[in-house]
Amino acid sequence: MPFELPATNWQSVQNLPGILPTRQRRSQETTVALLEAGAEALRGCPFDELSINDLCSKVGATIGAFYGRFESKDAFFNSMVELMVRQCLTAINTALADDAIAGATLSDLCRQIVSVIVHAISHHEGVLRAAMQYKTQHPSRWGKVRDTAHAIREVSTPLLLARMGHGRTAAKTRSIGFAFQVVFGTLINGILNQPKPVAVKDEEMVDRLALAMFLLLDHDAHAKK
Repeated sequence: MPFELPATNWQSVQNLPGILPTRQRRSQETTVALLEAGAEALRGCPFDELSINDLCSKVGATIGAFYGRFESKDAFFNSMVELMVRQCLTAINTALADDAIAGATLSDLCRQIVSVIVHAISHHEGVLRAAMQYKTQHPSRWGKVRDTAHAIREVSTPLLLARMGHGRTAAKTRSIGFAFQVVFGTLINGILNQPKPVAVKDEEMVDRLALAMFLLLDHDAHAKK
C-alpha cells in the first residue's frame, strides 16, 4: 500500500501547543494553511529567515490574523514540530496495525517501517532541519524529535523480534536498535548535508535502507551465538 501521511486538518491541529483557540471555520482553515505554508517555506530557508509577512501573503492572511492564532513566531514553530511528531506517530501506528502487517515477513516489515520513516521525514524536511539547527538554543524541540524516533523503535521492536525467531532476545534487540540508528543517522545526514548519490526524497532511499535493515536483522536472526 502506498504511504500516505495523515492529512493536516483542523482536527489534527486544534490542540497543538502555541495555537490560540478559535471557533470560526474560516479562522481554523487559516491556521492549517499557515502551518502548511510554514513547513513548505522551511524547505528553502532557515527558521531565522522565515518571514511572517511573506507567509501571511502566501495564504491571504494579515499579520494580525497570524498573531491572533499564534502567540509568537517561536510558538508557531513549536506547533509545526508538534504536528510533525503527531503525524509521524499516527503514520507508524497505522502502518503497523495488525491488519496492515498480517502475514508480513521480516523483509516486508522492514520495508513497511522504513517507508513510513523516509516519507515522513522527507515530508517534514524543513521543520526537521530547523529543529536540528537550533537544538542548542531550543533543546526541547530536538528532544521531541528524538523521543519520536525512540517511540517508533519501541513500537517496531516486538514486531521485528517476532519475525526473527526464538532465543537471543537481548542480542537481537540490540541489532534492531543499531538498525534504527543506521536508518535515522542516514536520513539526518541526508537532511543536513544532502549527500549524493541518493537523496532522502528518492524512492531508492527506501529500497536501500529497507534492505540494510533486513540484512542486519536477518544476519542476527540466523546467528548461533
